[in-house]
Amino acid sequence: MFYWIAALLVGAMALMQLRANAWIWLLAILLWIGGGFRFAGIGALAAILLFLLLVIPTLIVAVKPLRYALLSRPILKIFQRILPRMSQTERDAIEAGTTWWDAELFSGKPAWDKLLQLPAPQLTIEEQDFFDNEVEQLCGLISDWESTEVWQDLSPQAWQFVKEKGFLGMIIPKQYGGKEFSAYMHSQVIMKLSSHCSAAAISVMVPNSLGPAELLLQYGTEVQKDYFLPRLAAGEEIPCFALTSPYAGSDAAAIPDIGVVCTGSYDGQEMLGFRITWDKRYITLGPVATVLGLAFRVHDPDHLLAAEGSTDRPTDLGITCALIPTNHPGVVTGRRHWPLNAVFQNGPTSGKDVFIPLDWVIGGRDMIGKGWRMLMECLAAGRAISLPSSTVGFSKLAVRGTSAYVAMRHQFKIPIGKFEGIHEMLARMGGNLYLMDAVRRLSALAVDAGEKPSVISAISKYHVTERGRVLVNAGMDVLGGKGICMGPNNFLARSYQQMPIAITVEGANILTRCLIIFGQGAIRCHPYVLKEMAAAGEADQDQALADFDQAFFAHVSFVFANFSRTLLAGLSSGSLPAAPSAAPQELRHFYRAVNRMSAAFALLSDMSMFVIGGSLKFRERISGRLGDILSQLYLVSSVLKRYEDDGRPQEDLPYVHWAIQDSLHQAQEAYLGVLENFPNRVLAVLLRFVAFPFGRPYQLPSDALDSTVARIMQTDGDSRDRLTAGMHMPNVEQSPHAFGELAFQLIPQVNAIEARLKPAIQAGTLPQLPQSLIEMQYWVAAAAASGDITEAEQQVLHDFARFGDISVQVDDFPQDFNLLEAAQKRAQS
Repeated sequence: MFYWIAALLVGAMALMQLRANAWIWLLAILLWIGGGFRFAGIGALAAILLFLLLVIPTLIVAVKPLRYALLSRPILKIFQRILPRMSQTERDAIEAGTTWWDAELFSGKPAWDKLLQLPAPQLTIEEQDFFDNEVEQLCGLISDWESTEVWQDLSPQAWQFVKEKGFLGMIIPKQYGGKEFSAYMHSQVIMKLSSHCSAAAISVMVPNSLGPAELLLQYGTEVQKDYFLPRLAAGEEIPCFALTSPYAGSDAAAIPDIGVVCTGSYDGQEMLGFRITWDKRYITLGPVATVLGLAFRVHDPDHLLAAEGSTDRPTDLGITCALIPTNHPGVVTGRRHWPLNAVFQNGPTSGKDVFIPLDWVIGGRDMIGKGWRMLMECLAAGRAISLPSSTVGFSKLAVRGTSAYVAMRHQFKIPIGKFEGIHEMLARMGGNLYLMDAVRRLSALAVDAGEKPSVISAISKYHVTERGRVLVNAGMDVLGGKGICMGPNNFLARSYQQMPIAITVEGANILTRCLIIFGQGAIRCHPYVLKEMAAAGEADQDQALADFDQAFFAHVSFVFANFSRTLLAGLSSGSLPAAPSAAPQELRHFYRAVNRMSAAFALLSDMSMFVIGGSLKFRERISGRLGDILSQLYLVSSVLKRYEDDGRPQEDLPYVHWAIQDSLHQAQEAYLGVLENFPNRVLAVLLRFVAFPFGRPYQLPSDALDSTVARIMQTDGDSRDRLTAGMHMPNVEQSPHAFGELAFQLIPQVNAIEARLKPAIQAGTLPQLPQSLIEMQYWVAAAAASGDITEAEQQVLHDFARFGDISVQVDDFPQDFNLLEAAQKRAQS
């Protein structure tokens, strides 16, 4: 009897994992019942009951006409009745873009070979040359402090260089005079500029992200492309795009800006067009733009655009995008917002009853009313590049500067980088930066592979900026008083001050987490939900039944397969999910952990949609936690891919372990958070047992790992250079905080000198090296006079004291904070 019951459990789990069809299930059940009757002595009555309970239902599922009549048709009717109504804007948002690795994570069984076989992102020879020369030259023309305090913008020289060297046309094809750079190159440029000057990064970022160039490339007419793209590439036109209104922020689809179809006069001719009234805000480059991309809602009350003889004559034609020269009569630009003291050009634009010709619509007449879909598809790609790249850039500056500072700065007669409290903050910075940069690289790789990864771009934007906020806050805690005093010697304050901008733009983070990541992912990434929804909306009922039947029962099989995978992974403490053969031995347990959580996530997602139904989109905290699970699995995947792409450097393993342990713990806690708030308590208890039968398997990084990460961050070498690769390294003429890096690089030599002198110091013939770097100058002079140090050692110690003293100082100003001097400099230019 025991073996007979065990055969049931083992056989059922195996068939679930194999996703066997109903006929195989039927055969297996018959064999099992027959075996019980023959060998386990279950008796005829028990065999008959089992036949009725198991064989008959399985037979109904196996025989298509019976399944259609008794199961599929009634379920389809229920599904059609309860399916929440979806607006066209919701449908456009969900259908925009493509799925990629996010769909694999939703599958419960990610195909790792697909990810690991992708080539590492790299620049072409032409791109590398531009990165090493033009980008570096631009960095030499700017500084964050001067841009903010003197110019309140880029300097005129910097703007001219940006235009002449093609920075505004990096995504424009060469046939139109652009650079035609890859998404990865675009990301690299923004990252480097952001590590040096936020105004430069954003001024270059926006024209190459969601804006007129991208929209023209995807949807513009040939006439529009031939006219605008060469001018944009040459910097003759500065573009902006106006979407957000005072009463349509996160709910951008509700824009109140109206364009009424009418006839009007333009260039001396009567023509069909729109009379538009708009009021927009937060428009980057808006105050200096020469061409305005405008999103507005088209109304056609007189049916001037209706096809002749059409019986369907709507008046609200939907959101439309047009290009308008800013010198066009009635267009108002020029005033500026001041977002947290950032000085990139940003401001409002408005217009009242401004007439524009019909052919100013991007894509022409055929694209009227399709603007929302256009914006969502372009945002799906652009959002994966812009904010992740800029956040990683200033985070690299924070990590490089802070790690040098704590290694050089002494308190209580030891470097502050040796304190465990500092270790905690440094590990938080280094581990998060390694992960953030991995996400940036993988997301850019997806775009270069031709994807428009709408869910992945939302994950990247949300989690890179949120972890960037954690990183910058940790840096401020470490720097203390030096971090809060503004000035050219402060490398972190501007990032700290402006961090909320990255959190807010291109989809506010609360909205992105609660509504987009899982709300869009559950439909787009799930292998069957979108198919079921499409079948339910099919007008041909016979076709609807056939499509629904195929999708629904494949969905049922999918649920049982993930139930089996999750339970087996839990009972085996994660040892059963197979890691890919190409995975390195030292990280195979992390691949298995992602497999385990992927199956558990897919199961929990289906149970949530089943229990909560269409109202799940209103249960934002549950939806947000489900999105967190998917997101953390993508973050772990990014780290694993980066480790492979970098050639498996063993010295980077502490970063890898810290980042993955942190992400797995967050995924686990999000999973348990869903269950703790799950409306069906019985199912919540069952799901918790299935996923985590022995309790929480994933813990936060240990204190020992924190300390290891902190130590390698304070060690000059390849690992630290890889962590901050691609950032701008200013010289001392450009920025005073370059002295901190110079002092850091001398630490090994200083330590070697101190170690050699240790016997003399212990004997009392030579005083201990002073904590004050100013006093060190006198100590060096005395040690040189007594012959205890060589001339070369004297120079090393002298340079270390001078560089270190400059780097620990904070700036001070006259009473007007140099406002008069800055005004005079602007006037002279």
